[in-house]
This record gives sequence, structure tokens and C-alpha cells, in this order.
Amino acid sequence: MFQFIQRLFRPQHFHDIIECLAAALEAKDLYTSGHSSRVGDMSYDLGRAMGLKGQELENLHIAAHLHDIGKMGISENILNKKGRLLPHEWAQIQNHPEIGYKILAKSKGLKQIAEIVLHHHERWDGKGYPGGLYENRIPLGSRIIGVADAVDAITSIRPYRKALSWEECWDEVVLNKGIQFDPVAVEASERLWKKWRERSLESERNEGDSKLAVVAVHSKC
Repeated sequence: MFQFIQRLFRPQHFHDIIECLAAALEAKDLYTSGHSSRVGDMSYDLGRAMGLKGQELENLHIAAHLHDIGKMGISENILNKKGRLLPHEWAQIQNHPEIGYKILAKSKGLKQIAEIVLHHHERWDGKGYPGGLYENRIPLGSRIIGVADAVDAITSIRPYRKALSWEECWDEVVLNKGIQFDPVAVEASERLWKKWRERSLESERNEGDSKLAVVAVHSKC
């Protein structure tokens, strides 16, 4: 199937399909609108900064866009719950990397991407899931997505907490260097931090301008 899609569509069209799949997930999970795209952008930046190139970098980019695709198999009542999850609900959420792996691994052409998705919630200290992998035993792409995913989660509003500032987020990332996160990935993130912060602020301004424009149009109707 993967090979058929590659023959049928030019590379840009193929990437558009990936983004459509991510959008389908975000339509189900109301609290992660734009999350996959932001994680994809940050992971790409971080991958380049850490020396990835060519197909390896492209695989990372695609995996980052699809890292949460397994949430398609999780109940919307859990994904969109307001407030903290109960233990049995959290256990279901923790299944999403394995569900994502099973979805993507159905195509031989997506096997490497599926592996990255499977391990994006592993931790440097081995206390992550689903495999309890640690340090360099975790695929590099998964370690990179782990940092980008956490950064976007910390700086975004969640049902159970407000968004933290980029300064507060950096403190959290540094605090977890060598614990949750690959130390090298954290060091590379520092060089990108200003770029990520400015891109986020610009996106917020554009979103605010769009909302004002909609209000102005409605006021004239």
C-alpha cells in the first residue's frame, strides 16, 4: 500500500496525506489542535541540529506528525475528559504508542516510522513506556520526538492545567535532562529555543488576528 501511494502521489502529496491523518486525529482529540504539526516542526529542527539528514530526517518528520495516531483507538470520553484521568483511564492512554505501531506497521514501507512512534514515550532513565527502554537503546527519532512532544505539551493549555511560559518550560526541560530526556537532545534544543518561542508567539498573534477578523465580519452582517 505504501509503495502504491508513493507511485501515485508526488512527495509533497504524500506528506499532505500524512498531515490529513494527523488532522483526523486532532478532530477527535479536541485538546491537541495543532499539536502534531508543532511537534513535527520542532522535531525536524531538532533532528537537523543533531545531524540527521536525508531519509532518516524525513522518517523522523513523518513519525513526529503521526506520533499520536494510536489515540484513534482511544475513547473520546477519555481523550476529551476535563480534569485528571483516573488510573484505569491513564492505562488506556498509555496504550496509544502500541496502537500507533500496529496501525503503521501494517505497511512494510512504514516499519522504521512505526518503531519511532512506538517508543516516543520512553525515558532516558528507563521509566517510560511501553518497553522501558533507556538511554541509547531508545531510537534516536523517539528521543527527539520525546523532547518536542513535552515542550509543546508544557506550553499548551490542557484540561487540568494552564500553559506554562517558555521560560518555565525550559526550567522543566533542564531539570529532566538525563532523567526523562536525552542530554544531547536537550543541549541541541537550547540552540533552537529562541526560534521555537518566536514561532509560537507569532502563531498566537496570527490566531488572534484571525479571530478579530471573524468578529469584524460578523459585526457587519
